[in-house]
Amino acid sequence: MCGIAGTYGWPDGKAVTDRLTDVLAHRGPDGAGRYSHPVGDGEVQLGHRRLAVVDLSETGAQPMVSGGLALTYNGELYNAPELRAELTAAGVRFRGTSDTEVLLEAWRRWGTECLPRLRGMFAFAVFDERTGDLVLARDQLGVKPLFLLRRGAGLVFASELKALAAVTGGSLEVDHAALVASLLYYWVPDSRCAFREAEKLPPGSWLRCRPDGRVERGRYWKLKDVAAEGRERARSGEAPDLAAVVEESTRRHLLSDVPVAAFLSGGLDSSYLTALAARERPGLSAYTIGFRAEDARFEAMPDDLRHARRVAERFGVDLHEIEIAPDVLDLLPRMTYHLDEPIGDPAAINTFLICSAAREAGVKVMLSGMGADELFAGYRRHLANVLAVRYRRVPRSLRRGVSSAVDRLPVASSRRGYRSVRFAKRFLSFADLPEETAFRRSYTMYDREELLALLDPDLAGTVEDVLTEHADVYRDNDLDDFVNRMCLGDARMFLPGLNLAYTDRASMAASTEVRVPYVDVEVVRAAFAVPGDRKIVGRQGKAVLKEAAVSVLPREIVYRPKGLFSAPLRAWMSRDLAPLVREVVNDGELVRSGLLRRDALRRLVAEDAAGQRDFSKHLWHVLTLEYWYRGAVSGAGRAPSPTT
Repeated sequence: MCGIAGTYGWPDGKAVTDRLTDVLAHRGPDGAGRYSHPVGDGEVQLGHRRLAVVDLSETGAQPMVSGGLALTYNGELYNAPELRAELTAAGVRFRGTSDTEVLLEAWRRWGTECLPRLRGMFAFAVFDERTGDLVLARDQLGVKPLFLLRRGAGLVFASELKALAAVTGGSLEVDHAALVASLLYYWVPDSRCAFREAEKLPPGSWLRCRPDGRVERGRYWKLKDVAAEGRERARSGEAPDLAAVVEESTRRHLLSDVPVAAFLSGGLDSSYLTALAARERPGLSAYTIGFRAEDARFEAMPDDLRHARRVAERFGVDLHEIEIAPDVLDLLPRMTYHLDEPIGDPAAINTFLICSAAREAGVKVMLSGMGADELFAGYRRHLANVLAVRYRRVPRSLRRGVSSAVDRLPVASSRRGYRSVRFAKRFLSFADLPEETAFRRSYTMYDREELLALLDPDLAGTVEDVLTEHADVYRDNDLDDFVNRMCLGDARMFLPGLNLAYTDRASMAASTEVRVPYVDVEVVRAAFAVPGDRKIVGRQGKAVLKEAAVSVLPREIVYRPKGLFSAPLRAWMSRDLAPLVREVVNDGELVRSGLLRRDALRRLVAEDAAGQRDFSKHLWHVLTLEYWYRGAVSGAGRAPSPTT
């Protein structure tokens, strides 16, 4: 796991690439390297920062140059042993044991045809000295990031957006459409980028730059095609052995020359992976979090710690417990800097603090249960949308009465929050809407009218564009299964845009690699071969994964209520962050610039304080957006660097 960067036909490419790799130093503290070669009237420069995980020797150093090819690569190939064996049988002689060398030789033999054969997480750039071509590629599901920027025939790329911003001298302009999307979702979708000229290479795709200035793009893997294939497998009665697929993926994700640990929340996903990993690696370490008792009480958060302890004891896991009582005023600007774009999920703080603790203990690699909820319909919104279909059959007069009664209930008192009321209000906010609109509203921050009321009126057309984009992506399939349509929408938008994005950026900020065994091409294929009525059974979400896990885990862990990997936002907003909220709402840069309306923000604060609505997540995201925007318009082209 590393940081990659480079330039192609870019003015002063050597100095720019050195600056890029300096900005990425936290991604690879174990080494740095750079490669250069003439191309056309200019040159190509490749940079690399190394986090040594597989083949710790110099034979794994990058950029790797061999036989006219140069490669800078960020990721892990979990099928490297099989590819190595195949290439060896074809006469390839390897110098070391790194998967980097396997990738380079696979590219030499198959070119872009090697991409569908790769099983792992990756983003890389490979340069061919013979042709002068530079190719960028990104993994099938978007686990690893790759940002790029083109000006004329020149190109610059990096693992993080902040690196591109740093080398363009503050010339990048904020993309207001991306900010509108961020307000809607609390993250920037993978199809957009916070700065206008920059872009994210889409998952499952490649881009080729040629010396004559031509640029070609290609897609080698499409999630909607995999979902369609899964539908046909399900129709033919071909049921995947999900337990075997998850076990095999977990075993592959343990491939490492350094210790591997795990996130362990005590929920199903992390407990299942931890149990499987502990069978392969006895004495495995795991990390879990808890919160200040008063914060957890106010938030009405479940006690996940006792479940994590039980799993650890049962499987001989060395559990490290981290109590999160953070100085959020310090962490907020630091996380805004590391997240690159305005991402309003406080789980990024949890990830950063856990990975920091693990790194201090000498751990470089962590396993995460990320992705299971998206693929197997494990979020509450999945069940809620299924229940909403039934709710819409209830007589309208009765629904109006229920809605009116719930609307009068408070979501919190001065001492505690009422979780069930929050859920009920959230459900009723979308239960009467058509399918795509209901699904969007079940996990986004505002409805259309609320978003229009919050923003500069000149952005009304942009709001419509963002809403249309969601509808287009959600409907871009021919699945006849409602649950799998939701899972496909999540896997194409929510997973790469939010969860994989914050996981990569927060973990790499702590120089730690996070691996996601559920976000594996074979697990994904198996997931979409499972009909939706096996994913949600009655009121039980993720039912098929629970069936697989019950042979390994105690039933009380498998079938316990869903836990949370979040933070006590209401407690933070009413205590630690209350003065900052007032400052941002009354005199923040977003308000003074006219992007956000002061009166609309004040209404959010007032209703939240009165306990009638829960706007803590909305206000947290406004804070993250404010800090990001201040840095973006300050002339530096990026959020401020952390002070500590």
